[in-house]
Order: sequence, then C-alpha cells, then structure tokens
Amino acid sequence: MEKLFSKELHVTVKCRDSEERKANIRVTIEQSPSPVHKRDLLVRLTDNGDPYFLFNLTISEEDFQTLKVQQGLLIDFASFPQKFIELLNLCYSEQESDSPRFLLYLSCQSPVLEGSATFTVVETNAFKHLNHLSLRLAHGSDNEVKEYLAVCLSSLKVEKQNLYTKLKKTEEDLSRQLSYAQQTLCEKTKELDKLRLEWTNQTSTLSSCHSQELQLERQKALQNKLQQHTEQLRQELESAHIKASQQLQSRLTELEASCRELTEKKYKNESAIRDLKIKLVGAEEESQRLKQQVLSLRRENSTLDTEVHEKERLVSQLQMRVAVLEQEIKDKDQLMHSTKEMLEATQEQRKSVEENAESKELKIKKLEATVKSLSEELIKANGIIKKLQGEVRGLVRKINVKNTVTVSQEKVLQDTSEKLQSVETALQSAQQQLISKDEQVCLQDMAKVDPLILTDLGLFSGLCKVVGFLLFIRRSHHTSRKASSLYFEFQKLAVLYITIMITSL
Repeated sequence: MEKLFSKELHVTVKCRDSEERKANIRVTIEQSPSPVHKRDLLVRLTDNGDPYFLFNLTISEEDFQTLKVQQGLLIDFASFPQKFIELLNLCYSEQESDSPRFLLYLSCQSPVLEGSATFTVVETNAFKHLNHLSLRLAHGSDNEVKEYLAVCLSSLKVEKQNLYTKLKKTEEDLSRQLSYAQQTLCEKTKELDKLRLEWTNQTSTLSSCHSQELQLERQKALQNKLQQHTEQLRQELESAHIKASQQLQSRLTELEASCRELTEKKYKNESAIRDLKIKLVGAEEESQRLKQQVLSLRRENSTLDTEVHEKERLVSQLQMRVAVLEQEIKDKDQLMHSTKEMLEATQEQRKSVEENAESKELKIKKLEATVKSLSEELIKANGIIKKLQGEVRGLVRKINVKNTVTVSQEKVLQDTSEKLQSVETALQSAQQQLISKDEQVCLQDMAKVDPLILTDLGLFSGLCKVVGFLLFIRRSHHTSRKASSLYFEFQKLAVLYITIMITSL
C-alpha cells in the first residue's frame, strides 16, 4: 500500500449518552498500487495512546459512486484522495487556533466506540455548520488489530535498531574524537612544558649573563674612555633580552589558547555521549514495554481460542438437546422473565457497587494527599532542626577557636619579649662596634659602597630608634594600665618591624 497521508489530528468524539471529548487521532490514507481502473482507497483511524483503537474503511470506485450520489460530491475518484488530504491539511493547520474553521467529528451510536462510526469533516461559519464529507468506518476485527499491532511492533523494532546503530556509530566517532583530542592535548601540554623550560632557561642564562656584564661594566665605569661603548653594549643586550622574552611569551599564550580549545571540545564530546546514552536507555525501555504488551496479547489470544473451542463444543451439545427442549420452552418463559428481572437487579447492584468503589477511591486519594502534605511538613521541620543543630555546633567551634587563639597570642607575646631582650643585647654590642670605627674611613668608603649597604644602614638606624622607644615605654610601664596596654601593642608592632628589617638584611 502507498501511504498518502499520516498525521495526528484533533478529533471530537461523540458517543450515545455520553459527553463529547477531544482526542488526538492519527488519520492515515493509503492507496493500493493496483492498475489504474481498480485502485482501492484505505482510510484508517488509530490512537497512539490506545493500541486497540482501530477503524478502517476501504473505498473502491463502485463505493465512491454511491458516496458521490448520496453526498453530492463534484469530483471523480482519481482526484478524491488529493481533495480529501487538502481538507485534512486545513483541519491540521487550524487545530491550534482558538476558533478553528474546519473541525473533525467521530460519532458512534453505541455508548462505547465499537461497531461502526461516522467520520465527518465540518466547516463552521457564522450561519451554520457545513458537512463537507461523511465516511462510515468499521471497527477493526481481532485479526486486523493483531496485524496492526504487529506492524507497529515491527516499525518500533526497526526504529530501535536504527537508533541503536546510530548511537553506536556516534559513540564510536565521539570516542575516537575524544581520544584524538586527549592525545593532541597531551602533546600540546608537553610542548608547552618544553617551551616553558626553554623560556626559563633562556631567561636565567640571559639574566645571569646580563648581571655579569653589568658587574664588569660597573668595574670599568672608572675609565672615562670606555663609558660610551659599555652603555651601547648594555642597551643592545637589554633589547635582545626583551625581544626574546616577548617571543616566548607570545608562544606561551598561543599554546594556552589551543589547550583551552581542546579542553572545551573534550567537555562537549563527553556531554554529547551522555545524551546519546540516555536516549538509548529510553528506547530500550520502550522496546521492553512493547515486548511485554505483545506477550500479554498472546496470552489473551490463547485464552480466547480456548474459550471459542469450549463454546463450539457447548453449541454442538445444545443442538442435540434442542429437539428435547422445544416442548419445555413454553413452561420456562415465566422463569426467563424472572431471571431477567434478577439480572436487571444484579446489574443495578453492580452499578451501585462501582459507584461506591469510585467514591472510596476518591477518599483514598484525598487521604494520600493529606499524608503526603504531612510528610513534607515533617521533612521541612527535620531540616530546620538539623540547620539549628549545625549553627549551634558552629558557635561552639568558634568559641573553641577563640580560646586557642588567645592561648597562642600569649605564647607569641612571651616569645617576642625574649626576642626583644636578645635584640637589645645585640644592639648594644653593635653600637659599641660602630663607635670604635673611624669616621674618616666611613666617609671615604661611603662613595664606593653599594646601595644595598646604605639601605642596611638606614634600616639599622630605624631599628635603633624603635629599640630606644621600647626602652622608654618599658621604663614607664608601671605608671598606669593604659601605658601598659600601649606598651604591649607597640611591642607587637616593633616585633613585626624588626622581623621585616632582619629579613631585608
């Protein structure tokens, strides 16, 4: 069969003694690839949510002629499929609007959708509803339903296999790309490390050479004739060093950028692999569910076959007894009437029991909802209690930390006082040594001394001032509490200042 149309459409379903409801029904139109004058058109209605929902209609040329006469159609059988598809496309294009112009109806005379049903295409306007086409479809038999389910199952299997092969292929491609990206990343990182080592070695060698040359130039600075030559040489070396460092830095930035790009590609490939694995798991679950449905249908078919055999056997026995029971029928009419009344009473009781069961189910659902709300409130309360316990533990930890900090500060103060005493003794000895030096020797050496020695002397004079101020505060320590607190604060600052000067020295 050649498939001409297959889409899900909004259809209004009408049954006797029941309210209208809207459903998403798939409308399929197929045409048999037979000779031109003997083509048959098949119209099928199915529901993706209900596998037993199946209505079929086969329209031949003779059937179309009667349909054309009954409904006053102005087209022939060759153009009928295309026009019918155009009407369905109009319904599909307007089904999402608030007031659609074209509507589809499926009406049935029985209270449940069984037997035959009428499929109608209606155009609405401000004046009236116009019926463009009405088709009478028959409910699918057991064999037709089985064939439809088998086709659906086979299509799902094919789709699952295609998805599985596609997923496997993409997973292999992504794993290959990931391995290649990881390999290139390792190579680039190795190159980056190598370049970094080269850059550090070159910078260290250049800096050492530069420092040596500068030392030599400082020694030769006493000679006025070679001053210009040494200055030019120093500038050239500095420019060469700057150029080499800039080139290595640009190379380093390029390698870091390529490394970042490779890591981003790696993360994207990993996320794509995870998504495809999730889709594969969903498809496998769907196929497993369909397999279970097929098994259940097979069991139902086997039970129905056994019931049919038993009924055939009973029919043969009843046919043998018909001749004997014909005379007893007149006597048992009254009994039949009474049994009918009993059946009606039992049916009424069954309906009342079903209504009671539905009301009880509603009550059970309400009770479950209340239980869920109470459980959620209990969970929230437990969360609040845990949060308060955590805050209490945090406060206890903070108190313990403060106690340890105070103890450590007392120890630090004792150590700093001991260090101050040692520094005072060292300062006294240093002052005696400085006084013993000749002032003229100091003045002559100051011109030739390196700037680092000058800074050391400045730090040393600052250290002497700090120690003198500490001795002054310590003498007046017994005067007041305010002075004692000032002494301890300034003692901390002096210790920090002395440690900084010692490290700089």
